[in-house]
Amino acid sequence: MHDPTPTEALDLVGRYEAGQEMPERMRADVRLLGALLGRVLQESGSPGLFEDVERLRVATIEAYTNPGSDALDRASEIADGLTVARADEVARAFTSYFHLVNLAEEHQRVRALRARDGAEERPDATDTTAGAVRRLTAEIGEERALERLRGLRFHPVFTAHPTEARRRAVSTSIRRLSDLLGDYDTTTEASVERRRAERRMLEEIDTLWRTAPLRAEKPSPVDEVRSVMAVFDDTLFTAVPQVYRRIDDALQPGAGGGRSPLVPPFVRVGTWVGGDRDGNPFVTAKVTRKAAAIASDHVLRGLEQATSRIGRGLTLDAVTTPASPALDALWTRLRSADEDAATEIAKRSPNEPHRRVLLLIARKIAATRTRDADLAYRDPEHLLADLRILQESLDAAGAARQAYGHLQELIWQVETYGFHLAELEVRQHSAVHAKVLAELDAAEPGAARSELAEEVLEVFRAIAFVQDRFGPRAAGRYIVSFTQSADDLAAVHRLARHAVGPDGTPPVLDVIPLFETFADLQAAPGILDEIVVHPEFAARLDATGRRLEVMLGYSDSSKDVGPVAANLALYEAQALIAAWAEEQGIELTLFHGRGGALGRGGGPAGTAVLAQPPHSVDGRFKLTEQGEVIFARYGDADIAMRHIDQVAAAVLLASAPSNEDRNRAAAERYRDVAQTMSDASKACFYGLVQAPGFAPWFARVTPMEEIGLLALGSRPARRGLSVESLADLRAIPWVFAWTQARINLAGWFGLGSALEAVGDADLLREAYGQWPLLRAMIDNVAMSLAKADDRIARAYLALGDRDDLAQRVTDEMSLTRDWVVRIAGGDGLLANKPVLQRAVKLRSPYVDALSLLQLRALRALREAPEGAPADPELQRLLLLSVSGVAAGLQNTG
Repeated sequence: MHDPTPTEALDLVGRYEAGQEMPERMRADVRLLGALLGRVLQESGSPGLFEDVERLRVATIEAYTNPGSDALDRASEIADGLTVARADEVARAFTSYFHLVNLAEEHQRVRALRARDGAEERPDATDTTAGAVRRLTAEIGEERALERLRGLRFHPVFTAHPTEARRRAVSTSIRRLSDLLGDYDTTTEASVERRRAERRMLEEIDTLWRTAPLRAEKPSPVDEVRSVMAVFDDTLFTAVPQVYRRIDDALQPGAGGGRSPLVPPFVRVGTWVGGDRDGNPFVTAKVTRKAAAIASDHVLRGLEQATSRIGRGLTLDAVTTPASPALDALWTRLRSADEDAATEIAKRSPNEPHRRVLLLIARKIAATRTRDADLAYRDPEHLLADLRILQESLDAAGAARQAYGHLQELIWQVETYGFHLAELEVRQHSAVHAKVLAELDAAEPGAARSELAEEVLEVFRAIAFVQDRFGPRAAGRYIVSFTQSADDLAAVHRLARHAVGPDGTPPVLDVIPLFETFADLQAAPGILDEIVVHPEFAARLDATGRRLEVMLGYSDSSKDVGPVAANLALYEAQALIAAWAEEQGIELTLFHGRGGALGRGGGPAGTAVLAQPPHSVDGRFKLTEQGEVIFARYGDADIAMRHIDQVAAAVLLASAPSNEDRNRAAAERYRDVAQTMSDASKACFYGLVQAPGFAPWFARVTPMEEIGLLALGSRPARRGLSVESLADLRAIPWVFAWTQARINLAGWFGLGSALEAVGDADLLREAYGQWPLLRAMIDNVAMSLAKADDRIARAYLALGDRDDLAQRVTDEMSLTRDWVVRIAGGDGLLANKPVLQRAVKLRSPYVDALSLLQLRALRALREAPEGAPADPELQRLLLLSVSGVAAGLQNTG
């Protein structure tokens, strides 16, 4: 073994970077940010840090580009030879680099989106909502296509599942850097402005380097609520009406903003943050009330500011734009309720009737936030009524641009967010309900209740409080985890009646079953058949026009039977539930409990939508969004708008006759293939996870137990069982641990055996082209395997001293990779996805460096004497590397 000379090292790194096919501007950004980080390491790191980082970087690049060399052994020796304190700094340096590369990539994506917005849309484009409407018009006619648009609904639900490994302070620093990089783009070379932008970026990167990368303690549920609020404040509040505006402009070219819009407010945002108490003892009824209050405060502040801003600019004179009689009546009503303010506003807005009305409306919104009962709006519907009087007056006076411009965007915001911002959903485990009901049924009259029973009942009182204070849309969906019978759902209504007593009125509840395991998915239609005749359910169905939500769990079904069998079972369950709903005359919304990682149902949402069974979408798509996915999809306004537009387009096209016919025909044609794949993948998965000693082996070869030490979220990683059992391990650490070990087993294990069992490569290639479900599955597995690394994986597997289990994993990895490449084509993984392939290749050698540092810490911790306390410095190094690998792979759980 020998270290390359400085000249050789520079040449190697230069060739590697030049070999990454990326847009030139992105390449320049990566070089700039990397060079600035290098300066920071030299200026702010300990002596020799920069040189050690470079030695490890060069070795991992050489190992990645020349697998047959001894470079990986040399890189491992470098990692093992560092002091723990130096390894800590090196891990932080590589993690900082990933944050900067991710930033450069996001910046390039925003550039591309803005360039796309400036270009004329292709007539055949279907990845925009406007394009989807045009496609639907060609298939079913304009009237029916617009009817589908009016019924469109996209409903992302933000969760606090602990999968965001970055501290919020780090995310905030990166966001500031993003703004500075945007400023840098506008400067000219060698200008004073460019030097100033570079200096400010250097300062911010130095701040990023000096900021502790790990949280000192777990966030509380209220901390999690405030963290999600940042996404609403920074992007979603203003981005969503801009999505509607762009679509309307495309559908009404030249007339958008000058006439009544065609686009309905189709986004509804939900949240489990502060409401999901399944396995989280820290989410209490008190937290749920506070979460609703925080969200309402944020949206009312946003509405007040937007209304004031629009009002100040609405300086239309009564001579050119006379008020309608309805607007005059509204002014009289508003003035009588707020005399002093009305007098002052009238003085500042002489002969400007529309301006003065809107400024008084802004005061009423402020009063709603501060709970001034004399002036506050009772609910968002009353605010909307006032805004529409204003809009109709402007339109009648010929000021259509003012009526349907900024004012329309304000109306869209109120329609989308109400006074609650996000619809708060409660989730609880069916076993908790059963336990409390058993206690209540057995109790003597007047007997004291347990702490658990009191808390469960208080939740229903909290829901009633939220509905009363913020409107019925603010809360009311109640999800029952591990629904296994109709009794599990009926229990919710029984508990609600207990909570309010014999003379009280229970809150309005939409009780949603969550089917999670393989067996539960298969039993779902029978359970639904039974519950819809239950009196409370039947009454609620009648009240909502026979609307029903059913949630499907991707995470636990995948952990239950493996990713392949779970995906196929989920498809079959959706088809059966959709057919059942059609027979029952029920408007079904399937709620997809999808995670960020592929092992939890992640992957591109639009592709997933188009692969759903016929009638399972019907213009409505609801899914969970969590952790790093929330910030990746909604953290930047341009990316958020593009994501929402793409998903909405897919939701519309999912119900197009051509798409439904394709999915129906493919499901029938490849039914036997699906059954063969399901059986073979399940047998393969069981052969691993049911092997004697698998659970402790899994805990030893991955940092599964140590992940629980990361202060990611308020929810515990386990439901309470020991490491001897996986049954009670949450799906998130199951996926997260395999990802950290560079194996990604939860995303692909069993697919190779499934495809091998079919055996016919020509048939499978044909199915890949014609069967959207298989195509999505194979493309997702290709991404999962591309982020895995069998060289690094073997080092983790060697920690377990179980060659038989390690061999099963590596054999299946090799088999799966071979089959995926044979079916998808090309000379390697992701050959048909060049942008994804570039992103993975750009990061892989640097992820390898962090993996080697993690292995070094993991080996030392595993080799410690039985019962000895863990070395805190090694634990910190391990957790730093976990955070860094998560940043590099852009996946956690």
